[in-house]
Amino acid sequence: MEISTHKVSNKEIIHQLIDFVIKHRKIMQCYLDETGVYHSQHRLLMVISHNPDASQNDIAKSMDISAAAVAVSLKKLEKRGYIKREMVKEDNRLNKIIITEKGNKVVEQSKQIFDYADQKVFEGLTEEEKHTLSGLLKKLDANLAKMEDEIKQKKKGYNG
Repeated sequence: MEISTHKVSNKEIIHQLIDFVIKHRKIMQCYLDETGVYHSQHRLLMVISHNPDASQNDIAKSMDISAAAVAVSLKKLEKRGYIKREMVKEDNRLNKIIITEKGNKVVEQSKQIFDYADQKVFEGLTEEEKHTLSGLLKKLDANLAKMEDEIKQKKKGYNG
């Protein structure tokens, strides 16, 4: 791989990262449209499949969205036959969310889509290059985490 001698600005790299995320999201949405499930419902179905005993509130917290938003999406998924709810015997206020066979087909189809897309995105990269990229992204993420902490601390200072 040839190393360029021109200086790359931080702004240019940030734009490349943002453009990558936008392009990835659009491509994934095109593939996932084939499943017949909307983006937010799809994400919810995947979370439920990974956390089969989670409550509606647990799901909302893990997805960082309101319990009301989860309720609306669950209702739509249930109406279309992707999930069903069963009352928990120990507590009639709680519903157990169960993925149906139709829902499981979407989850399996989605996993195949993700695997295919991951393979295509990293096509042509060596293990060493992937390792280097991963390390660099971890550093960037750590810097963002510090910034988040600073923002939280400032907010506490204003409210405290």
